[in-house]
Amino acid sequence: MDESLLLVTGLSKSFGGIKAVNNASIEVKTNSITGLIGPNGAGKTTLFNLISRFIEPDRGQVTFAGKSLDQLQSHQVSRSGCVRTFQVAKVLSRLSVMENMLLAAPKQLGEDFLQVWFKRDEIRRQERENREQAMRILEDIGLASKVNDYAGVLSGGQRKLLEIGRALMSSPKLILLDEPAAGVNPTLIAQICEHIIRWNRQGISFLIVEHNMDVIMSLCDYVWVMAEGTNLADGKPAEIQNNSKVLEAYLGGPDE
Repeated sequence: MDESLLLVTGLSKSFGGIKAVNNASIEVKTNSITGLIGPNGAGKTTLFNLISRFIEPDRGQVTFAGKSLDQLQSHQVSRSGCVRTFQVAKVLSRLSVMENMLLAAPKQLGEDFLQVWFKRDEIRRQERENREQAMRILEDIGLASKVNDYAGVLSGGQRKLLEIGRALMSSPKLILLDEPAAGVNPTLIAQICEHIIRWNRQGISFLIVEHNMDVIMSLCDYVWVMAEGTNLADGKPAEIQNNSKVLEAYLGGPDE
């Protein structure tokens, strides 16, 4: 885990007169599970939006796998191997679970009008392989029995699993998880944590925003702390637990 996979340097973003992110810097090592914590209003989700290019920074740099993301659009960031989920899971409610998964498969030949006419056999083969991959992932995350159900009927926890499964369809190097345990029952939280550990062992890195400190402390190799849009502390989980600045930020931070 010596090599840097994601490097964020001096990132800033203001909305009007409010500095949502102010000169923030973080690093995610290859094959690591890294935590990003802080009280509400600390700028964590805004930082995710900046890294994934959903919004543009006022200044600063983001490097992923040795290449700058500064000039890319959000879909290009995803195709590069840096994929994100959302605090409130975003699924296409009127499509089935399988259809949600298939939409995330990259480089689909059938999306090109000319290829439809000249590469029909190859398109059929690719579609079959995508379905097989989607089914393997759904079995892995425990949603195989829901494959034909509308995504809109899933529970909040199941939607989070579907969103993570959809991220896995693109064979990512790094997944940015925004509060995977929020609104999820304890049993499902434990399952999500087990999945994250297993996927990490398979070579996927994670940057996790989470308010559940048990999740952060049990999963993460390293933790970054933000407060009021800027860096407050970073270190091993045990170091963060005993950091007086971190304790003060949480105890005296903004209300939920």
